Amino acid sequence: MTISVKGSRRITVDGVPYRWSVRARPTYTQAICQGPLTFAVVNEHAPGSTLVVTLDAMRPDNWLDGPSAVVTPKRGVFNAGDGGRPSLSAAMAHAEAAPGFGSTVTRT
Repeated sequence: MTISVKGSRRITVDGVPYRWSVRARPTYTQAICQGPLTFAVVNEHAPGSTLVVTLDAMRPDNWLDGPSAVVTPKRGVFNAGDGGRPSLSAAMAHAEAAPGFGSTVTRT
């Protein structure tokens, strides 16, 4: 799975370029504050591996004006250490942020 250049953002961590993207519109569960903010991260030099990140924050564009937090991908994803590097994961990995935005990664 790859992330298109259109609609995604570039971030460089430790000299490695990544692309990250959030859905344009929230899913229904995210919109009613029942689902957390998620985004995808892919290594630009090895696009076959995708890291799907689930944060412990709601989307800022939810319909119910629920509380949300400003989170940067660098802080939310790459606190996981080497397990959070999309280039080192399997075809797809999932990361869930703990309170304070640390991450744990599970590979699928």
